[in-house]
Amino acid sequence: MKKPNRYENLEKLLGFAFKNKDLLDLAFVHKSFINEYRDKNESNERLEFLGDAVLELAVTEYLYKTYPHNPEGVLTNWRSALVQGKNLALIANELSLGNYLYLSRGEEKSGGRKKNYILANTLEALIGAIYLDHGYKTSHNFISKYILERLEQILEAGLHIDAKSHFQELAQEKISMTPEYKFIKEWGPDHAKRFMMAVYIGDKKVGEGEGSSKQKAEEDAARNALARINWDKLKL
Repeated sequence: MKKPNRYENLEKLLGFAFKNKDLLDLAFVHKSFINEYRDKNESNERLEFLGDAVLELAVTEYLYKTYPHNPEGVLTNWRSALVQGKNLALIANELSLGNYLYLSRGEEKSGGRKKNYILANTLEALIGAIYLDHGYKTSHNFISKYILERLEQILEAGLHIDAKSHFQELAQEKISMTPEYKFIKEWGPDHAKRFMMAVYIGDKKVGEGEGSSKQKAEEDAARNALARINWDKLKL
């Protein structure tokens, strides 16, 4: 009897089938799962590590070749906007990657299938799996289709702008105050740490953010604060 393929719908979206289904399966094994169940002995963290590098190269190569007259600083901002966690999580949601995750009972109860950082990491792990199974060209095609095509939308929305600098300028202009960032917590293994930072104006917390470094978490916090603050109604 033929074994059912739990990834049939995903492979239809991708436009190709995996030769090594175990590799595809590994892309969805969250670290919490292997601590609780014995039928998996490796998480997707190594694939995520690889996929992150493949994604970085593909985006950098595209920007370098497509925009020969733009300086390095501009391209860096554009790349950061394309590969930031929230953008990757949106794409993961479009592909319904959360449906395929192997999670512990605790992570399942806490809504792990919808957590942005888990979805973003899973997308990077999938990119790593595509690279190993089909090579750079196919992984580059996937990145082009689902990630690079968002650049115009990102630029129109101003998501490439340095959120920390913009937020500081606005705070000083509107209320003559400088935002302050405070560490909240960190978690994860040494090679895949996650950080949460909060941004304050005076004693009032106006935003939180997370990222793979404190700097990225601060940037995310500033971006979230920009999205939610009504300066005219801000009470300190």
